[in-house]
Amino acid sequence: MIGRNHNSSLSLAAASLLASSAAAQSNFTCKSSGTGATYNATSKYLGCYLDPSVSILGAVKLSTIAMTPQLCTSFCGARGYSYAGINFGTQCFCDVAPNYSNAKLVDDTKCSSKCYTDPSQRCGATYVESLYQVLNPQGNASTGSASNNYIPACETSPLCSHQVCNTSLSTADRVASLVGELQLEEKILNLVDSAAGSGRLGLPPYEWWNEATHGVGSAPGVQFAHKGSNYSYATSFPSPILTAAAFDDPLVRAIGEVVGREGRAFGNGGFAGFDYWAPNMNAFRDPRWGRGQETPGEDIYHVQNYIKNYVPGMQGPDVDQKQIIATCKHYAVYDLETGRYGNDYDPSVQDLADYYLAAFKTCVRDAHVGSIMCSYNAVGGYPSCANEYLLEEVLREHWGFNAPGSYVVSDCGAVTDIYQFHNFTNTEEAAASVALNAGTDIECGSSFLKLNSSLADGQVTLARMDQALTRLYSALFTVGYFDGNQYTSLDFSDVATPDAQNIAYTAAHEGMTLLQNNGLLPLGETNSYKNVAVIGPYANATTQMQGDYSGTPKYLRSPLSAFQNQSGWNVTYAMGTLINAYNDSGISAAVDAAKSADLIIYLGGIDGSIENEQLDRTNLTYPSYQLELISQLAAIGAPMVVVTFGGGQLDHTPIFDNAGVCSVIWAGYPSQDGGPALLDVLLGVQSIAGRLPITQYPASYVNETNIFDIALRPNVNSTGRTYKWYTGTAVRPFGFGMHYTTFAFSWDGQPSSHYNITELIAASQDSGPINDITPFTTVTATVQNTGKHTSDYVGLLFLSSDSGPLPLPIKSLVSYDRLHNITVGGSDQLILPLTLGSLARSDENGNLVVYPGNYKLMLDNDACLTFEFALTGAAAIIETLPTQGPRSQYNYTVPVNVQAPSWQAYS
Repeated sequence: MIGRNHNSSLSLAAASLLASSAAAQSNFTCKSSGTGATYNATSKYLGCYLDPSVSILGAVKLSTIAMTPQLCTSFCGARGYSYAGINFGTQCFCDVAPNYSNAKLVDDTKCSSKCYTDPSQRCGATYVESLYQVLNPQGNASTGSASNNYIPACETSPLCSHQVCNTSLSTADRVASLVGELQLEEKILNLVDSAAGSGRLGLPPYEWWNEATHGVGSAPGVQFAHKGSNYSYATSFPSPILTAAAFDDPLVRAIGEVVGREGRAFGNGGFAGFDYWAPNMNAFRDPRWGRGQETPGEDIYHVQNYIKNYVPGMQGPDVDQKQIIATCKHYAVYDLETGRYGNDYDPSVQDLADYYLAAFKTCVRDAHVGSIMCSYNAVGGYPSCANEYLLEEVLREHWGFNAPGSYVVSDCGAVTDIYQFHNFTNTEEAAASVALNAGTDIECGSSFLKLNSSLADGQVTLARMDQALTRLYSALFTVGYFDGNQYTSLDFSDVATPDAQNIAYTAAHEGMTLLQNNGLLPLGETNSYKNVAVIGPYANATTQMQGDYSGTPKYLRSPLSAFQNQSGWNVTYAMGTLINAYNDSGISAAVDAAKSADLIIYLGGIDGSIENEQLDRTNLTYPSYQLELISQLAAIGAPMVVVTFGGGQLDHTPIFDNAGVCSVIWAGYPSQDGGPALLDVLLGVQSIAGRLPITQYPASYVNETNIFDIALRPNVNSTGRTYKWYTGTAVRPFGFGMHYTTFAFSWDGQPSSHYNITELIAASQDSGPINDITPFTTVTATVQNTGKHTSDYVGLLFLSSDSGPLPLPIKSLVSYDRLHNITVGGSDQLILPLTLGSLARSDENGNLVVYPGNYKLMLDNDACLTFEFALTGAAAIIETLPTQGPRSQYNYTVPVNVQAPSWQAYS
């Protein structure tokens, strides 16, 4: 969610909100309502500076909608910093001295963002900073002397004197007392992500926007301190699409635990909040999607298992005493950047149940996530953040998203888009009203600042505002925001530990996937290659390997550095070409550099310049000048490996068809240890066993399937979506992945050959409510290593049947397991549990149904083992969706314009 700056002319009596800038000293014990002496900075304005890398100041940060120059300078001065600057309208940065290396002094008019609570003043602008010198900083102004550690709110004055801090009361009563004490202006200013708190009560500001897609990531609420300082880095894991290729659920859980622990440590240190907007669990339906790299792939069952592990890992085992609050996003039917702010998608109820809503159900019902983010797009004509069907009927009433601290946050600017791009309402005020009324509790943006007008016009009620605030503060109680909890002691010593770094390395090599090999790989730890040419735009990659939504890692180890450190290798490096070059500059020199090589390793693919948030791809072809370079390198005749980076798959047909290319590996975005992980995979120090979590389609797919066609099943606009429905021939199918060794397989435990559906359901009732996770049976199989190399093995169990609504899916993934380090001649057992959901399909009304018919289990894409069984008797519904999809009309308090489905970009 890329933030957009929303200026507002809102004028509120908010002077009382400013006093909460200076935190209490860490040794403060609340004994009374007295606040002691109040510190107010005196300052000198230094000018307006263009700050494209947000690097003028960077020691600490505060984000609040109530930002003003006085608030910012007092916040910084109280911490001993002698310089303060305001950027983005809401963000204050502090430091002991400004860094002007990437800055430029510009005219004061460029600092065009009006401070929300005092429009007479300016609060910088987007990547433009209003800079001040603090003339009376507390402590040592040369170092910044005061601690930035977060102090639980009820250990600070004056809040400790209020009933919200009375621990003899229930949490519900404490929250109710806080909400009841807030004035209307204060309530409104706490319904946006950069919540203002209340200086009058002593409630500190809080920024809800923190990111953790694959590690603590940069965001308005997150600050990475200067290099060498505490909180200057966090562990950067591979992008989720690469981790997903490992098909290793315990690994996902371990990553989630590290991300949650480090996120909480950052929060305790005052360098982040206590909630994080992750994971992105929209399935990677269209291969052109720019954000597919953030997701676990195209198969919804795989996505559900990812969520079951990542979210509890982040939050911890106790939903009432969380480590951090996770947020499942983006709800719902969001998987395109093209037209994302204004488009409407109308999937069938069948596709909603089977695909678009299934992972969110898992997130709420099974993973007990604390927060859900509603998406930019509309569904069924209603913008997601104003969609009563999604937010009320399905989310809260049907799935039970009703814990006191369960809240819905909008994507950034999505409430404004209800009016601006969807044209669903006639005013921005009305957009805020319909979003709040439908169930959006907090907005990332500023349209909710118009709720005072909405209230005056009778469009919303104070009770609904109070309900939203109650949910938000109840959520903060679950992470110890007011009192602290068992995670309050986590600090920077818990960040980037050796264990965390090892998990990041493991995720990088486990996800790498072998797409072609003529026997060249593995090279061997000791090999005869002396002169190695390392060529390509990813050869010396560092931050490029992280993908989007990344933070600052402790280190980034490039492939080139890893190869140069390999004993016995004389490495020659040339970039050769850019990722998406417009000419052949550099190709000739790279080819010349490789002519004397014994081994050529080409490292290329795509990166954030081609796939990213707000940037879908327009084709699936390998960038043309990269192909030209690969072709010329292959013609040299030396053994050659091609390593492709990036999240979305590219059509590798020209590379696979080139006899001069011996081996091809897909490496995704491997992040901080990408270089060493790749080297160890090439050498065979680590086996390669990743499986593609997405289909590699032919380049012609973009001409055969309309990017705006949301239907999964093939039709006149589409050749079908995902491996389940695609009617063409994939270049490499979902689940493809080769190994350095060979295996033999045998069944150990199989299902029965026949089941009566009625009897099966009756027998399953002992396990609890009947639904898609009700156990059915467990299949086991022995895998023996019959080759020459120790190896991991991923077993993918697919199911097909002749039953249910037409057309039938080709097959569906129903279980998987990863075995580790099977030695030569050794064996291990796959354990593959099945549920009633493995058997069920959605009907036209969104009911999940177990149908009578013939079923076939297949181990892996080549069906190395198969087993057939039959279900007889009457079909049985095991789950439903409410009202079979969005109703044709809802009772909005303002006039609305229901959208038609989009077949072009509307933003």
